[in-house]
Amino acid sequence: MRTGDFDYHLPPELIAQTPVEPRDSSRLLVLHRANGRVEHRQFTDIGEYLPPGSVLTLNRSRVIPARLYGRRRDSGGQVELLLLRREGPGIWQALGKPGRSLRPGSVLRLEPPGDPAAAEAMAPVEAEVLSVNADGVRRVRLSAESGIDRLGQVPLPPYIHRRLEDPERYQTVYARQPGSVAAPTAGLHFTPELLDRLGRAGVETAFVTLHVGLDTFRPVQGEDPAEHTIHTEYYELPAETAAALSRARAEGRPIFAVGTTSVRTLEQVGRDRAAAGRGTGDAIEPVSGQADLFILPGHEFRLVDGMITNFHLPRSTLLMLVSAFAGRDRILAAYREAIEQGYRFYSFGDAMLIR
Repeated sequence: MRTGDFDYHLPPELIAQTPVEPRDSSRLLVLHRANGRVEHRQFTDIGEYLPPGSVLTLNRSRVIPARLYGRRRDSGGQVELLLLRREGPGIWQALGKPGRSLRPGSVLRLEPPGDPAAAEAMAPVEAEVLSVNADGVRRVRLSAESGIDRLGQVPLPPYIHRRLEDPERYQTVYARQPGSVAAPTAGLHFTPELLDRLGRAGVETAFVTLHVGLDTFRPVQGEDPAEHTIHTEYYELPAETAAALSRARAEGRPIFAVGTTSVRTLEQVGRDRAAAGRGTGDAIEPVSGQADLFILPGHEFRLVDGMITNFHLPRSTLLMLVSAFAGRDRILAAYREAIEQGYRFYSFGDAMLIR
């Protein structure tokens, strides 16, 4: 297995630059794992593939305004920070540019982008670079974390070049727990009305939290995916979700994960349960911690029976994850058909149901 095995060519015009309206009007490609059959539907049809009693697991993480702009206190040079993960009060992991200006000891005064005058009217917020890791990730200390909400912008992926008029459009309608630097985009297709309709049809919803971090947009660099180091991301499986999953398992009802972040959360729990010697009949317990699971082909899926996901970048950990679930050849064949049919790809693109 090589990283190049998960490559494909995508015409640039198929990279979605804006979300569709309404949210659930996106297209839906349905891939049947048993035989590789593909169907082309609309996302509003999703309920036809979720049997009554199914548990739909959604990630309620909320994207924070993690992109910050400012100037070096000593030189006045412009800088940019992208917060990745909170380590403790005021302490964050971050990416920054230009890198040469963000050495340990550098102090940055944060300001609204393009509006230095507005910064003068605010209480000053500064960021100090504490250290730089070998991979370029920096540890920074913020003088006031309220500066994130006042000065930050919701970060969009680098392949989206159009300005988003409504930042809430890069949040799921059920987002509640701030902490992600990128949206769990499979959930962007759901509306309150669609979720209500699924509930009335007997589909149970359950929520997890996984705060999306660096690896969402960090490509696999080497040719051996097994040597790729995945960064940890905070996850939480609350008590009510643990109980819902336990009941579904005991009663033989399927569990569908919405997005690769929900998949990672459930499979992290499944892997840790297996390592602790807990059987499939044992109750699932609430848990939180740092997810470090890298799902590659050969992974034994323990809690996920089906998944709803978007179309992922070539050579990415997420493409490897869906290939582990459905098979690389079937995934790449489905991607080729999606390209031929003009599906929209990536964060604001169309959806895929793998069942």
